[in-house]
Amino acid sequence: MDFKKQKPIYLQIADSLCERILSGEWAADERIPSVRDVAGTLGVNPNTVMRTFDYLQSSQIIYNRRGVGYFVDPQAKKYIVSLQKETFVHEELPTFYHQMQLLGLTFDDLKELIKTLPAE
Repeated sequence: MDFKKQKPIYLQIADSLCERILSGEWAADERIPSVRDVAGTLGVNPNTVMRTFDYLQSSQIIYNRRGVGYFVDPQAKKYIVSLQKETFVHEELPTFYHQMQLLGLTFDDLKELIKTLPAE
């Protein structure tokens, strides 16, 4: 995983784990890899991953079964979408809109450009 300087590593790891949940790779109530496994895979300190897990748990995306591990919360997808929308609207959209204005792009221009993007 290539980490960016603009965002804390633990949040970048959280984003990566959330993508796995949203994509269906990890289902509701499914056990996720341990802190040590994630740290080893990503080559980061386990304390960083623990911070990620604490953040995801406080955001109701994962939950802990003491002595067993961490699991995907049944409502995780709903919470992830809500958090990501909020982040997009408050952090990314203003910058994006400002850039549109600087470049003289209209919403109609965007609609046409979006049509040319490859389908996911």
